Amino acid sequence: MSHGSKSHRALGSIGAGTTPGRVYKGKKMPGRMGGTRTKIRKLRIVMVDKELNVVMIKGALPGKPGNLLRITPAKIVGVNIPKN
Repeated sequence: MSHGSKSHRALGSIGAGTTPGRVYKGKKMPGRMGGTRTKIRKLRIVMVDKELNVVMIKGALPGKPGNLLRITPAKIVGVNIPKN
């Protein structure tokens, strides 16, 4: 968006006029983004240092440095979840 546009996330028209008389469900509108929890698989725990209270993980992690992570074992059917 160049040429001085100021409506990067702001919406323009949200629907037709008198005929529907409402805004359709699911209309894309501006709001908060990125507050969802994500799962990352195929990460490897390289080392756990209890003295420094550090867990070294090989792979890309979501979030910025210093964020909290929840580390749980992967749920893989046939490996640690029985097949039914």
